[in-house]
Amino acid sequence: QVQLVESGGGLVQAGGSLSLSCAASGRTDGNYAMGWFRQAPGRDREFVASVSWSGDRQRYADSVKGRFTISRGNVKNTVLLHMNNLKSEDTAVYYCVVQNPRYGLGYVGERGYDYWGQGTQVTVSS
Repeated sequence: QVQLVESGGGLVQAGGSLSLSCAASGRTDGNYAMGWFRQAPGRDREFVASVSWSGDRQRYADSVKGRFTISRGNVKNTVLLHMNNLKSEDTAVYYCVVQNPRYGLGYVGERGYDYWGQGTQVTVSS
């Protein structure tokens, strides 16, 4: 079993920046992508970004492209999300995920991801 733990969430003013991190533990062997989903109040969870196992390929939702940057940490069972120019609509619970390798990088459906973290709250105030 794989456990994912997110950290770095909090309250930030619109236009500000925030960085999230996620560490996986347990059976993390193999070549797998990692990424982030988010769920805003009253809305379904949506794909945010993902990065390949090697870190050389990234995918982003249109809503965050150019503002967010996803990367692998120095340890390959970690993933980072740096968020710039935050907007009120970025307010959500952010979930770290591990991708099922049967799906292509950037697949936006929840079914493409086997493991989910507990989520960390990001609140953007105006």
